[in-house]
Amino acid sequence: MERKKLEPEEVNENLKRLNGWLAENDKLTKRFKFANFAESLNFVNRVGELAEAADHHPDIKLGWGYAEFEITTHDRGGITPFDFALAEKIDALG
Repeated sequence: MERKKLEPEEVNENLKRLNGWLAENDKLTKRFKFANFAESLNFVNRVGELAEAADHHPDIKLGWGYAEFEITTHDRGGITPFDFALAEKIDALG
C-alpha cells in the first residue's frame, strides 16, 4: 500500500467508509466509549496488537470509560491510505 498523502477531497471520500472517524489537523480521530476503565484498557491493548502487526502506531489517550485515537503518517505529513486501513481494522474490533 502506498503511503501517499491524500488530498482533502480524497480524505473526505475515504471517510465515508468509516464509522464516526473525523479528519482533523491531518489526522484521523475517533473516541470510543466503554462502561469502565478495564474495558477501555482491553480495547487499547487489542488495538496495540493490530498496530504492532501493521507497524503503524496511533497516538492513544486512555481514561475511565474511553479511548481516543489519532492516526497519521508522520513521514508524509498527513493522512494516507495506510491510516484508513488501520482505522478500518480498529473499527472491526469494536
